[in-house]
Amino acid sequence: MKILHLSQYEGGGAGRATRRLHVGLINTGINSAILVQGKDSDLESIAKPVKEIEMYKNFQSDITDGVLKKFFGRKTPLSINLTPSLMLKQIKNINPDIIHLHWIGREFLKIEELPRLNQPLVWTLHDMWPFTGGCHYNGECDRYTHSCGACPQLRNSQESDLTRWVWQRKAKAWKHLNLTLICPSKWMMECAQASSLFQNLRIEVIPNGLDIKRYRPLNQQTARELLSLPQDKQVILFGALSAKQDIRKGYQFLLPALQKLAEAGWTERLELVVFGSSQRDRSIELLGFQTNFLGRLDDDLSLAIVYSAADVMIVPSLQESFGQTASESLACGTPVVAFDATGLKDIVDHRQNGYLAEPYAVEDLLRGILWVLEDKERYQQLRNFARKKAETAFSVEMQTQRYLSIYREIAPKPHG
Repeated sequence: MKILHLSQYEGGGAGRATRRLHVGLINTGINSAILVQGKDSDLESIAKPVKEIEMYKNFQSDITDGVLKKFFGRKTPLSINLTPSLMLKQIKNINPDIIHLHWIGREFLKIEELPRLNQPLVWTLHDMWPFTGGCHYNGECDRYTHSCGACPQLRNSQESDLTRWVWQRKAKAWKHLNLTLICPSKWMMECAQASSLFQNLRIEVIPNGLDIKRYRPLNQQTARELLSLPQDKQVILFGALSAKQDIRKGYQFLLPALQKLAEAGWTERLELVVFGSSQRDRSIELLGFQTNFLGRLDDDLSLAIVYSAADVMIVPSLQESFGQTASESLACGTPVVAFDATGLKDIVDHRQNGYLAEPYAVEDLLRGILWVLEDKERYQQLRNFARKKAETAFSVEMQTQRYLSIYREIAPKPHG
């Protein structure tokens, strides 16, 4: 059985989840390949379009982003997938038994091309784009349950706007797809079931997996020595790509919580570590905390060291399809504080391996941080339960077997 994964990027949250499943399948003896637009690793089983098509795709993505920015005054997190991908021939030559879609926004595949993929389709929903009129996450809007239009993210009151047009294209093109949906969390499944596009499709929940042999608790003292962090302070960790620019990551809640910690006299007892962005942030440093900005980290060992060095990981996101940094942190034995909302509810067990704060209350987020840090005996129990949750729920081996079961069920049966 040959599986072909399609994903815009190899990096980023969705790309890393795709690669982990792909490697898990290969380790099980499955013929698995990935086709991406942006390749980061040297894995031969991960391919890009030929150079001319790659240049064209980069150009079309930039042009589409530019048009959206010009008409809507900002870089809108919106994908309309209007332009031909020029990759259908390459996909046909690979000749997979099953095509597994992952994150295909930003013009990776044209909406109308999906029916031309003749194999059974599996689609892992790493965000909400597959069932919206173009937005990657809905915020507080529920118009995706009908037919989109009058999009609040576009600040548009017209029913027949860009998102209605994108929704109509999806509804027409995808009416008869041989499609099985996979959601990394129960919350994402509930959203997909409520959507007008996917409400009648088969939807399964399979959490994103990770290599729990790589993501494991390392000696905290050694980890801090490697990162030049103090041994006599408690360390708070926060990590997200483009966190200041992407309000969905909840930076706007983290900052006031840290300010309250500073006002309570914690500046000399705590040290902050921020990864995901190389840009220093004076707004945190002005609070008086010693802060370490580590930049973007993509390799598993560096991330495992960072998680192991910390006492608590803060994931204050508004919406997450899953929340991979939270599962990685638990695997390294570091408790997580997050809001009791969306995909993170499937990862963090309240007062067992972390703390789920009332959405989106800064005071309760602060209360959760202090609850994790203040009791040493309880803290050790949190660490133990964190690791156990990763072992029982997030191993890539477990994830791989669940996907294999679905692949075998829907794969074309050999003749004769």
